[in-house]
Amino acid sequence: MTEEPSSPWEQTNLLTLMGESPAPAVPEQLQPESPSPQQPSTGAIEQLLILDTETTGLDPQRDQVIEVGAILFSVPQRSVLSQVSFLLPSPVNPAEPLNGIAPAATSAPQPWRQSLALLQELATSAQLAVAHNAAFDRAWFGAGQLPDLALPWLCSMEDINWPAERQLRPRPSVRDLALAYGVPVWAAHRALTDCIYLAQVFERCDALEELIAEGLEPRHLFRAKVSYDERHLAREAGFRWNEPLQGAWSRRLSERQLLAMALPFEVIPVAG
Repeated sequence: MTEEPSSPWEQTNLLTLMGESPAPAVPEQLQPESPSPQQPSTGAIEQLLILDTETTGLDPQRDQVIEVGAILFSVPQRSVLSQVSFLLPSPVNPAEPLNGIAPAATSAPQPWRQSLALLQELATSAQLAVAHNAAFDRAWFGAGQLPDLALPWLCSMEDINWPAERQLRPRPSVRDLALAYGVPVWAAHRALTDCIYLAQVFERCDALEELIAEGLEPRHLFRAKVSYDERHLAREAGFRWNEPLQGAWSRRLSERQLLAMALPFEVIPVAG
């Protein structure tokens, strides 16, 4: 376990500054996917908005976000610049046994509207949003009370090819990622806590710029060509059954990731 460097975490309260206004080689015929309309422009990513949410359930159409945590992080400085965490009022929380957030606590007086405005201000200072399991967190923004942040997203679980010497699984949990970088794990299932873990991991990444650049490379969907008895090989490589491809083990990978993984089974590119 690496020695833990000092890391100042006292942050200025910016709310007072707010105004009232708001394996196998990749097939040669495979062509890169079209860039996302929110793909960041060429050039170094200077600042990240690290995000996490706690919700009352898994369905953005039926459930709601009950807590948001966000950290504005400087890549060249390897430093936290600002952070915010707040609860959103909710009369019920079926996920209370998991996240420990009582509905009564969400109704206690607190400046959540101003915190939403601060979140948007932090987003204007970032070039990239980062979340662990970004596909889940991203689905809640631009709907309900959360604003559309108008940022490209990077998933620290799916998109970043963490160094092999860290001995991480293909799709590591936040806890495993933190421990692999010598970050003490002292709590779970609160939004800002997971953001802090990611920020402290990023502080320890000497090649963070390269990890981000590689993580933003185009992804393609691949289906694992495995038998029922070989399904464990796909699972161990981070492929998922029925997600996103129904009736198959599949995963989105960049060409670089696919070559580096040296998979013990064939993969087939899937359109879309």
